[in-house]
Amino acid sequence: MDSIQLLFLIAAVFSLAGLVKGVIGLGLPTVALSLMTVSTDLTTAMSLMLAPTLATNILQAFGRRGTLRLIGRLCPFLLPAMAMVGLGGLILQNADLKLLTGLLGVVLILYAVSGLTGFVLHVSEHREAPLGFCFGAVNGVLTGMVGSYAVPGVMFLQGLNLPRDAFVQAMGLLFLGSTLALGVTLSGANILDVEAGGLSVLACVPAFAGFFAGQAIRKRLSERLFRRLFFLGLLALGLFVSIRSFGAL
Repeated sequence: MDSIQLLFLIAAVFSLAGLVKGVIGLGLPTVALSLMTVSTDLTTAMSLMLAPTLATNILQAFGRRGTLRLIGRLCPFLLPAMAMVGLGGLILQNADLKLLTGLLGVVLILYAVSGLTGFVLHVSEHREAPLGFCFGAVNGVLTGMVGSYAVPGVMFLQGLNLPRDAFVQAMGLLFLGSTLALGVTLSGANILDVEAGGLSVLACVPAFAGFFAGQAIRKRLSERLFRRLFFLGLLALGLFVSIRSFGAL
């Protein structure tokens, strides 16, 4: 793929990914990874999504009051979610990228099925800390391996029964911390180079355009309908990525 084609691909993918995030509060890295891995390799896709994900999640994480209180509550979950990214990164360096890309497809399928079936984890108060640690650790390893921030972390956050705005903010904190940890991991492994970093910063432009457009659409569109379409799209992408990757092994 030449430079012009790559720039057009980045513009299209990150506009769509930003749009999805603007409407439902998540999905930028998931959509970007899913679509970019169709034309590029997994490590390139992971590098390109870093800056747009970081920038949009700063807005989401700190866009309302109560941030410090929420961070204090979620520390047993957020800390292992960040710390274990390095372990996932070690696996990334030594594993078959086609196998990991196929694993990304499986993660997308599981995420989509859980969303379509309405599965909600219920976390009691006395189990919040130990479950948070376990879910955070698994989330961190998967983040380092395949760049997926949402599974199973978002399921845990849903199980806390937070108010809607606090839930969106909690997702922003998870995604922000995961992005920072992944950036450090990829840089340390010499996967994130200057060229990829520059393209990632450039991808912020279409990502923000899509993000603000999505926020405008969010006020007019049924979120329930859009979530259903989103999860159906993820299911299709997950199946495509998995079949293509495992078929090439």
